[in-house]
Amino acid sequence: MNSHQSIQWFPGHMNKARNEIKEVLPNIDIVIEVIDARIPYSSENPMVTELRGQKSVIKVLNKADLADPDITQAWIAHLQQTQDTKALACDNNKASVVKQIVQLCKQFKANKVGTGQKIKVLIMGIPNVGKSSLINSLAGRAIANTGDEPAVTKTQQLIKIDDDIMLYDTPGMLWSKIENPNSGVRLAATGGIKDTAFDFIDVASHTAEYLIRAYPELLKSRYQIEQLPATEWEFIELAARKRGFLKKGGYVDSERMYEMLINELRSGKIGRISLETPAMQASEQLLVDELRAKAEAKKQARLEQKRLRKLRAKKNRG
Repeated sequence: MNSHQSIQWFPGHMNKARNEIKEVLPNIDIVIEVIDARIPYSSENPMVTELRGQKSVIKVLNKADLADPDITQAWIAHLQQTQDTKALACDNNKASVVKQIVQLCKQFKANKVGTGQKIKVLIMGIPNVGKSSLINSLAGRAIANTGDEPAVTKTQQLIKIDDDIMLYDTPGMLWSKIENPNSGVRLAATGGIKDTAFDFIDVASHTAEYLIRAYPELLKSRYQIEQLPATEWEFIELAARKRGFLKKGGYVDSERMYEMLINELRSGKIGRISLETPAMQASEQLLVDELRAKAEAKKQARLEQKRLRKLRAKKNRG
């Protein structure tokens, strides 16, 4: 999946949330980060790595029932290679995961259990990742607003889980710049970014390319295609004709088919699909490092040009 499209969606309340997290994090004992099991790399917030210090982190791979189970297990093993990090797969049946989260919090901070000192836990995640539903399960009651649209929670909340654990909720938050263009596509495809914030057909096109390579049998089964075409546009045209998505004159309604593909990916109707693997993270991080280096080189070049202009202006005045 390759795209040079820049997808940026950073409403004002997210900037406020970022500043609130930076302010409260030094006093937090444990960070729970809810990530999308289909895109664990793309849905991780860089702030966690940047600001966690020595704090323990629990990564909850939510929507695991929509993700490829083998790849989810590979991600859990990969994430737990980081010190003081535990990773858990979570689906619609959250009872067992909630129990594990509470146990892990008390294991990480056993010195506070039963002392009257609260274990302070910060929970965070990208928009539409299911964080609010997990909070309600942890609290055992309806506390957080839930919804399918990104950015439902817009203010910080303080929630008592039990006599030992206090949970700090934060608004669903993206980061101001998505450096990896592939991550932008995946966030859009899975619903982490509002559909109005990106070119829907472009995202669907790149997603179709990946699915043809990674999950050909699922596509063949879902759209009743015996021989899967090699290109995404041929696949879209064939699938659209199979579904009867035709305009006046018999022309294929490709836009409608692209929309169906993304909606059926999000709902799991195509099958259990993961859009990235730990191996892909390693190779794409090289891309991100290269883009950072290029951006830094351009910045330094601009600064040097500015310096030279000032020198020339000074000489001319002299």
